[in-house]
Amino acid sequence: MADTVLYDVTDGLATITINRPEAMNALNVEAKVALRDTLRAAADDSGVRAVLLTASGDRAFCVGQDLKEHTALLEADRETGSGDTMSTVREHYNPILRAITEMPKPVVAGINGVAAGAGLGFALAADHRLAADTATFNTSFAGVALTADSGVSWTLPRLIGRGRATDLLLFPRSVKAPEAYELGLVDRLVPAADLPAEAAATARALASGPTSAYAALKESLAYGAAHPLAATLEKEDELQSRAGASEDHTIAVRAFLAKEKPRYVGR
Repeated sequence: MADTVLYDVTDGLATITINRPEAMNALNVEAKVALRDTLRAAADDSGVRAVLLTASGDRAFCVGQDLKEHTALLEADRETGSGDTMSTVREHYNPILRAITEMPKPVVAGINGVAAGAGLGFALAADHRLAADTATFNTSFAGVALTADSGVSWTLPRLIGRGRATDLLLFPRSVKAPEAYELGLVDRLVPAADLPAEAAATARALASGPTSAYAALKESLAYGAAHPLAATLEKEDELQSRAGASEDHTIAVRAFLAKEKPRYVGR
């Protein structure tokens, strides 16, 4: 994988690190392609049972689009009349968001600093979010005369409600970590110095858990967000039948009866 995104798999945990700290982990084309392809690799790797998405440095998780590169590409578009620059939503951001949300294993975001624009979208798409107490959050899009992308128009109102989501999108501002926690943008706040260890420990715990059950939970939540109760109940029945037939369910029941801690195998 490219140096703009680092990838490590250890004991079932894939750690994906956006690695452009000198640019506050802004996303140039190279980084977007690398992140998309790395997430897909983690999804397809049967040895990966959980993913930790984080970033290098202590200033930013990801500030979204690299505006310096973006400006140059827009100028090239004007010269050629191609309009190719904005295809990045279709080619990069949408696949990245789908890779996170459709990943058949849990994704933890370790938010070490500023999460803005697409960076906010990536964080909101994760299944569990830990943030440094120094982190800040900003929708940013309207501030550069753009609309929401990276799934923010779907994730943000579901997390904090349509009214608050509309306010943050129409009036972009830096939301500090304590307010972000109160709003529901993040699940846990930890001291900045402790974030790498805490995020890794949380992700490792998930990597040792019942992977197929986690996949079913993700599928069930996504389905329920877009379907009525009756259809959701049918989906729960389908997914529970699948989970009940898993090796991990048998392991869990036997461990419960034996008063032992289950040792899941992820199947």
